[in-house]
Amino acid sequence: MLTALLLVVLGSSIFINILLFRRAKQFYLELNQTRLDPLGLNNYPTNLQQLTNTNPTRVVFFGDSRAASWTSPNISEYEFINRGISSQTSVQAIERFAYHVSSLKPNIVIIQVGVNDLKTIPLFPERRNAIVANCQANIKRIVEESRNLGAVVIVTTIFPVGEVPLQRKPFWSDDISRAIKEVNAYIATLAGDKIIVFDTFPILGDSQGMILPKYRADELHLNAQGYAILNQNISQLLNTMERKKVQN
Repeated sequence: MLTALLLVVLGSSIFINILLFRRAKQFYLELNQTRLDPLGLNNYPTNLQQLTNTNPTRVVFFGDSRAASWTSPNISEYEFINRGISSQTSVQAIERFAYHVSSLKPNIVIIQVGVNDLKTIPLFPERRNAIVANCQANIKRIVEESRNLGAVVIVTTIFPVGEVPLQRKPFWSDDISRAIKEVNAYIATLAGDKIIVFDTFPILGDSQGMILPKYRADELHLNAQGYAILNQNISQLLNTMERKKVQN
């Protein structure tokens, strides 16, 4: 009995250490990649000539990994281009906006960014309010830069988060979800002329504000089904916009 218990403890210890090692390796790789290319400018070409589709209605997804993983809706009337980069914060996104979005001359920009700012709050609790304020200011700048291009802006609320795995719990806190709600409340105030706020929480979230399990890939990311339900709503939104444009 004692031997079996020791084997279980040993096995659990090995398993946890493997998980921690993998997480540490991932963070180490991300850190050094950021040092080499802080804004991720090498992730995408800046030459518009490399884009061959001449469809006049161009939609650009912009932001972090949640934007990068966003598969395009199946709508032939639009050209969809993705300019999301994994692990990026809102300040990295705004600083590369001119390189990765402006040259594309988009008609519509869909923005999903901010969670990578807010997930740092448990690491820097004394900077919590500044992190939230900076995230809000950077999102506003991205919206304004998009509007300055003459594009219609669809700014999404920051997606909810999911159940946090054991290896991440030491670096997590409930304040992340509270900060997401705070930033999302701010995003709602940005709605205006050619600025549409797309609230993702009623679509993706459960009654506790967590990602519904059927849409969850991990604690931060959506699966294919999650993006499919978002695309259903985005398609309806684009169709509504098109009808209004025709009527005008």
